[in-house]
Amino acid sequence: MPGPSTQPAPATAPAPVQELDASPPSALPLAVILLAVFVVPMSISGTAVALPGIGADIHAGQAPLQWVVNAFNVAFACFTLVWGSVADIVGRAKAFTAGAAVYAVASLASALAPGALLLDAARALAGIGGAAIFSCGAAILSTVYEGPRRAKAFALFGTVAGMGIAIGPSLSGVLLQAVSWRWVFALHAVALAVVLLAVPVIARAVPATPRTAATVDVPGSAVFVTAMVLLTTAIVQGSQWGWGSPGVLGLFAGAVAALLLFAAVEKRRAHPLLDLSLVRDRRFVALCLVPVAGSFGFVTMLTYLPSYLTTVTGRGTGAAGLLMVLLTAPMLVFPLLAAKLVNRGVPALALIHVSLGALVGDAALTVFGPDVSVAVVALPMIVTGAGMALAAGLVDGQALELVDPAKAGMAAGFLNTLRLGSEAVAVALYGSVFTTLTASRSADSAFHLMLWGLAAVCLALALLIFALLKRRTTSPSTA
Repeated sequence: MPGPSTQPAPATAPAPVQELDASPPSALPLAVILLAVFVVPMSISGTAVALPGIGADIHAGQAPLQWVVNAFNVAFACFTLVWGSVADIVGRAKAFTAGAAVYAVASLASALAPGALLLDAARALAGIGGAAIFSCGAAILSTVYEGPRRAKAFALFGTVAGMGIAIGPSLSGVLLQAVSWRWVFALHAVALAVVLLAVPVIARAVPATPRTAATVDVPGSAVFVTAMVLLTTAIVQGSQWGWGSPGVLGLFAGAVAALLLFAAVEKRRAHPLLDLSLVRDRRFVALCLVPVAGSFGFVTMLTYLPSYLTTVTGRGTGAAGLLMVLLTAPMLVFPLLAAKLVNRGVPALALIHVSLGALVGDAALTVFGPDVSVAVVALPMIVTGAGMALAAGLVDGQALELVDPAKAGMAAGFLNTLRLGSEAVAVALYGSVFTTLTASRSADSAFHLMLWGLAAVCLALALLIFALLKRRTTSPSTA
């Protein structure tokens, strides 16, 4: 496999980088991408709230109902890397447009689905489109903006993604009460239709930098998707079938075999789906692991803390939702704050170190108890949210700066594959272990043990990331 390009720049100068605020048109591509990015996490967090209403309306059983959420997550994880690589070949604006169109059609199909099978299929299709929006959107921002403008763009990227996660459940609840669960998906279709109308703005802003000599790595894509389907299905079904069941163990074994085959295939491809030189860059890998720590330290709390608040502390759903604002509010402030600090000379890696320390510090949430007051838990919740928010967007921009611009889509795909895959792992493991623990102890005691376990995982990841960042290596763009 040929290494990263070291050829001199072509004689024709590349298109100039757009300034974020040089003129109104240059800011519009960012706004369009952010609208699409907002919809994807809003769909992930909001759909779970709609499940009871969906089940009652279409008379779906528990298993097909859970796959309304799982089908989206599995498809997202499977195709994120594929879309990133395709974007580098056919052009990032074209790939982003295709993903937004797929998402819009799938959302409309979800809103009109008469039964669980078609709804599950539509949600899987939406996951494929969502993968393109995240991978290609990040690659476009990396291409169009640079310097402080890029830092601000990625900070907004992280802020908007966090807002989508936080607002999704509330918005879905309002739509469920006011109209129907079908409007949850119809709203997504409308938002993506607006995005598609503004696609020409993105196309004009993005330099034409496709790798015209490259072709889509069909064998590598097929093997990778197979591996990810096996892996994510094993994770999803682990808590239902049992982590030691033959079915789950067989899926994990198949995933390992497929990943080994994928590595062998990629070594022999002239234009691989994943250039393995990317994963040999320790700094790039370290930055890609930062969202993994966020998955264990923050996403698990976002998913399961509301249940603890209602079942153990006795709060109503409204009070629990209001208290969760302490965890999610930092997502509205800290990504932009991090960008401003970097622009004023604060090292980006220093902020990433602080964010990892805050995630390890979520062990302080053990102050939670049946009768604890809000004043006691407010600071630990804010610190945990800040740990996720400081690195949100910042880590994407830092990671993509290390990569040859021609492979920004591939790199963004790899980063988001780790991000989404680790979220699935973290949430599934928490659910499975928590269920096991509550068989022999109270829910309050099990929750505290889980917090110490999550803090230990975050600490191990932080130490690994620190070690990788200390090693001076050559980035793929200059290797």
